Amino acid sequence: MRTYTIIGGVEGVGKSSFLGILKNVDKNLGTIIDVELTIRMSSYPLESGRAAIQTIENCIENGVSFAQETTLSGHRIKRTVQRVRAKGYRVCLYYIGLDTAEESKIRIANRAVRGGHTIPEKDVERQFRDRWTALQAVLPFCDDVFFFDNSNGFTQAAVCRNGELIPEGSCRPQWIMELSHIL
Repeated sequence: MRTYTIIGGVEGVGKSSFLGILKNVDKNLGTIIDVELTIRMSSYPLESGRAAIQTIENCIENGVSFAQETTLSGHRIKRTVQRVRAKGYRVCLYYIGLDTAEESKIRIANRAVRGGHTIPEKDVERQFRDRWTALQAVLPFCDDVFFFDNSNGFTQAAVCRNGELIPEGSCRPQWIMELSHIL
């Protein structure tokens, strides 16, 4: 079945690391796209962004499975999820979380020291503040939703079934408790 796999969460939570692990477990991810990284790492960000978006469009039009890392910010992700659902795709969301924006900022700073990309702190704070609104915009269109905490390695903390957050295992980070009051 055609699948759109989303690895979501604010900057610095470990989406790329999680995708690396997921690639070893799920061999059917299809084309892997990271629009945000493609834009940031290019000398021509506008053209790179357009190329990444065109890759998504090509996957959808050709019925190809694809995976995307995203902060879930903005309207494009919601439109993409709606479009793929209308085309018969299964939508699987892996949401990666941390308890505080400070944890994300520290991870971003560590990544930058190792030669990775950086993100302005104000952007991380905005994403963190708006994370539940961004999540709620796509959640109704997802078939499978898995929540992983990355405080100390990826630990599955919950799943969402029929709009209900169901805890998994013994991991109960603060952000999952907060989310349980929102859903």
